[in-house]
Amino acid sequence: MDRNDTLKLENQLCFPLYAASREVIKKYRPALDRLGLTYTQYVVMMVLWEETSISVRELGKRLFLDSGTLTPLLKTLAGKNLLSRRRDSRDERVVIVSLTDEGSALKEAAYDVPEQAARCVDLEPEEAAELYRLLYKLLDHIE
Repeated sequence: MDRNDTLKLENQLCFPLYAASREVIKKYRPALDRLGLTYTQYVVMMVLWEETSISVRELGKRLFLDSGTLTPLLKTLAGKNLLSRRRDSRDERVVIVSLTDEGSALKEAAYDVPEQAARCVDLEPEEAAELYRLLYKLLDHIE
């Protein structure tokens, strides 16, 4: 490969990942607007719908988000009364995030979001499964 080719946009793996991510997230917007959530708030809520309570550190690891991104996000969700934050009684340095009743109730309205977004992506089920596998393989190797 010519040295100049290394800087061509078409030769970058990062660009189609970035662009595809933005476009797929855009497909979620109408459904998430109905819930009053951004995409990042939605993924936080999905973890809480699974776990009910989780440390901020563990939440950040699950979502590949640093505390500088997560802290204002959690503050916003707490302001919407969807979650609560408290210090762990065993270790004050640890902040625990917990689902509120309102946050739990929002889960019912969110069940159709994945299906609505999936309809907007023109992939066969096998292609979607392969893409999923490859993306998680990439994430595993980056860590």
